Amino acid sequence: MTSATLTIDLGALVRNWQALDALSEGETGAVVKANGYGIGSPVAGRALARAGVRSFFVATANEGAILRAALGQGPTIYVFSGHMVGDTRLVEEAALTPLLNSVDQMLRHVEALPGAPFGIQLDTGMNRLGMEPPEWSAVRDIAIAQGPQLIMSHLACADEPDHPMNAHQLSEFHAMTDGLDVPRSLAATGGTLMGGAYHFDMTRPGVGLYGGLPFEGAAPVVNLDLPVIQVRDVAKGETVGYGNVWQAPRDARIATLSGGYADGLIRAMGAQATLFADATPCPVVGRVSMDLITADVTDLGHDPDTLQLLGARQTVDMVADAAGTIGYEILTSLGQRYHRTYAE
Repeated sequence: MTSATLTIDLGALVRNWQALDALSEGETGAVVKANGYGIGSPVAGRALARAGVRSFFVATANEGAILRAALGQGPTIYVFSGHMVGDTRLVEEAALTPLLNSVDQMLRHVEALPGAPFGIQLDTGMNRLGMEPPEWSAVRDIAIAQGPQLIMSHLACADEPDHPMNAHQLSEFHAMTDGLDVPRSLAATGGTLMGGAYHFDMTRPGVGLYGGLPFEGAAPVVNLDLPVIQVRDVAKGETVGYGNVWQAPRDARIATLSGGYADGLIRAMGAQATLFADATPCPVVGRVSMDLITADVTDLGHDPDTLQLLGARQTVDMVADAAGTIGYEILTSLGQRYHRTYAE
């Protein structure tokens, strides 16, 4: 097989959700946007629903419709982008619950779908999505009279627990919602780990479910094994790959593997990245190209059939560090050419 194999451990996904659920006394939802952070939202959603998840979060109505087709009726599917122009049919047919971000969205929703469920997203300082305090104050009583299912906001710095922005946003959220008889949610993965003060009625972990930071106790969910297409001897002083950026410091054995930036192996990781043959590290050499990547297997002592990029020895965040990015980008960039297998 010339395609890389992406193995997705659904059992680890569920265990990660259970571990985060155990930290909160309220309901624990699950964020499955961006195609389930790259692993497949229908498959991830069904596994999490079997484990007991009843509230899911997606970015857009289109994502919500795909998830609803996989889950059937029952679980609540919240849409972070709210009720956009053109969303009405999907919101109605897929029984989605938009998280309304503005007065315009509120008017659109109640006029197009009177009586249909909705939630409210508030901006407590991130300045990205949601109603700001003056806007919310002006429409709060009207909105509450319509019976929202959830009021939420999002933390900007939850991956830095000591950042003063966390306490500021917590205070703002209290000021905007205390005394309202509506379920509330502030914490994603990072907020869940910061303790009960941030939990309210529902937490909604995302990246931690899939093995990413800041959930350091997360079990790895994805394993990525790249097949070796060819192995060659390279003499000391010869170069490998585009631009001659890597020159062999010794006689070396170089493996060329199937996988490149078209598969989400970010070009910027270059020579900072490492592949593994069991416990033996095999450094990437030369540039990552569209379909191929090269690694030094000299110290391995034999020619491997595959090398692993993601797995127990190397997390998505370790690969992200090599590329100068974050684990979210590594996960959501996982390519569609991979041969995907799922394990329970």
